[in-house]
Order: sequence, then C-alpha cells, then structure tokens
Amino acid sequence: MTHRTRMTLGLAVAAALSLSSLATAQLKVELLWPDGAPGAKGTAEGDKPSLTIYLPPAEKATGAAVVICPGGGYGHLAVDHEGHQIAQWLNSFGVAGFIVQYRHSASGAGYQHPAPIQDAQRAIRTVRSRAKEWGVDPGRIGIIGFSAGGHLASSAATHFNESFGAPRDPIDRVSARPDFAILVYPVISFTEPFTHTGSRRNLLGANASKDLIEKMSSEKQVTPQTPPTFLIATWEDKVVPAENSIAFYLALRQAKVPAEMHIFLKGAHGFGLGQKLAGASAWPGLCQKWMEESGFLKSKAQ
Repeated sequence: MTHRTRMTLGLAVAAALSLSSLATAQLKVELLWPDGAPGAKGTAEGDKPSLTIYLPPAEKATGAAVVICPGGGYGHLAVDHEGHQIAQWLNSFGVAGFIVQYRHSASGAGYQHPAPIQDAQRAIRTVRSRAKEWGVDPGRIGIIGFSAGGHLASSAATHFNESFGAPRDPIDRVSARPDFAILVYPVISFTEPFTHTGSRRNLLGANASKDLIEKMSSEKQVTPQTPPTFLIATWEDKVVPAENSIAFYLALRQAKVPAEMHIFLKGAHGFGLGQKLAGASAWPGLCQKWMEESGFLKSKAQ
C-alpha cells in the first residue's frame, strides 16, 4: 500500500467520523422486538434490544450492509468507537450499518446466554426481512464484532442454523446466516488458556457446563457453511491475545472457508478504527479492499 493510498484511506476514515452530534442524535433507532424480547426480565431500556440504523447516501449505496456488535466483555457496550464510528466508516464507502444494542450481564435486569445471540440473530433477520425498504441486497449482509462483540459475531457466523427460541413472527423465520464476518480483536475460544475469562463468565456464568463452554467456543463450531471471514489482531494485545483469531483462522482454513487475517505489531486491546496506531490504522482500508475483492460491494448482476 503506497503512502498516497494510506493518506487517502486515512482521510476517508476521518471524513466518516465528522458527522455532527446533532446528526447522530437524529439517527433512527428501532426495537428488535416491539412487543418485548424473548426472555425479557423487565421493561427498562436494557431489557429492550434495539437496532440503530445508519444508511449511506443513496448515490453512494452499494447495497451491502453490516450488522455491528460493539464489544464490552458481555458486561457493557463500547457503542461509540466500536459502534457509531464503525457505522460512519461503513457509510463512507456506501455500506449500510446497523448497530445492535444487545442484552448483556449488566443491561436491564441482567442477561446471559442465549440473550445476546438471540439479539444478534434477530438483527440479521430484521435487516434481511426489510432489505428492500433499506436499499440492501439480502444476499450481502455481513456482521462485524469487536472483542466480546467479536465472539458474538463469530457465534452468529457458526450457529445460524440453530434456533435459540421459538419463532414468534415472520421475521424469526428469515435466515440468520451472515454472508460474511469481520472480527476485530475477537474473543473466540472459551476452552483454551488464552480465553477472556471475564467474557465467558458474563455470558455463561461461573458454573457453566463443559458442554456449553465447548459449544460456545467458536473455533470448535466452524463448518464449510461458515461465511467468509476477515480477522484483525495485534501482537501487543494482552487482554484478548491473537491466538483467538489464529484459532478461528485455522478452523476456517481446515473447513476450506475463504479467510484473511492481519496481525499487527502495535495496538493495545480496544483500539476501534485504530486511527492513532502506525500499523493497525491500516485495517479499515484492508477490510474495505477485502470486501471489494470478495464481491460484497457490488451486486451479483454486476
């Protein structure tokens, strides 16, 4: 990548983040289940998973869409630098972004598995079921996740054929399979020494069964039907070591699923778009290029 290309990509990311706070405040937010989420424990805001909708200008829209899962250890949501900033970046090259405010251990009355995967699957199904309304190609809907949100995204990419609740309406009968996945410093394994124990405890509890822990270790759930995946990690990350991404990449390779992975030297955990990092700041441009080369930024008719 040339210096000029890096500058261009950097300017594009900066431009994407220049939306005013007023514009952000006027974004459309919709409840994933207007009549109440499955297993809801109360009626507070944290009991009501939602979708924040970022649509690109019509003249720039590619038809691609990405469901966004912010990180936070399944105990909170880093919804700014791993949510709104990501949606703005996606919009900058014509991709619709949909931020999932999913339930977690500290939201509402407190939630563990399967609430987060229920919310992620519902988000994918909602975008797909309303693709025409939002100018989206139902065959080019991806998912991106950061840290524990990366675990949620990888779970959505490997458990899409599994139902975590009885269908309640037509949306629940739409396919929940993402067409591609983007995992940024993701938590992947719950069984290996390099797991993030806080995410595992918040999602599964302190006394989860061995079978459930293995089931929710994403590297053990990859099949040839797992969607193409782009992975980012760093050498410096001591919170969620790169071994998580490597394990998932090797599982994808074993299953012959197309994948691309970048492990940068610098970057402590949680850097988002990585604008201030010499190496990792390249990942948004690399990811955009991967999406383009993989055919996700143009319709199949083109």
